[in-house]
Amino acid sequence: MAEKETGARKQDNPMRRIRINKLVINIGTGNDDKQQSNAKRLLQQISGFKPADSISTKRIPSFKISKGAKIGSFVTVRNEPARKLAKRLFEAVGNKVAERSIQDNTVNFGIKEYIDINGIKYDPVIGMLGMNVNVSFKRPGLRTELKKRANGVIKRSHRRIPKEELKSYLKKEFDVTVEGAAQ
Repeated sequence: MAEKETGARKQDNPMRRIRINKLVINIGTGNDDKQQSNAKRLLQQISGFKPADSISTKRIPSFKISKGAKIGSFVTVRNEPARKLAKRLFEAVGNKVAERSIQDNTVNFGIKEYIDINGIKYDPVIGMLGMNVNVSFKRPGLRTELKKRANGVIKRSHRRIPKEELKSYLKKEFDVTVEGAAQ
């Protein structure tokens, strides 16, 4: 009985509540400049924020990629806009996420066609593009460890959000069901 009370107290503690740290949408385009500009335009439409370029850190001759070349675009969204955007993106995949796409503190999934996202229409100039979505979660107090001056140490049990706790949060907050390992 003491275990149940402790579990209930942990849930009521405002410092144990889970929230979105950041949401990153990534579109890989390779070396194609036209597709790169289309990807940036699409990310601007979806998120409402200015996208950045992904730049290669090493050369890959088999893909004809040189070091320092633009190979994709991404946008990072935080705070309340991230929560609203995450809701739309989960709806685009039918509010279903594979079990294997959930790790500690993160959920990763792909969207095959951007027209699946609510409110985005097909643009013949852009064509069809897919994207990777990475949502990372945190608990309050993370900044205590990350700040430069007067920083502190956070226990691993507070920093790490277990898979089961993340699943229940996704179900409660976004109505997302977690499916078994996809074939």
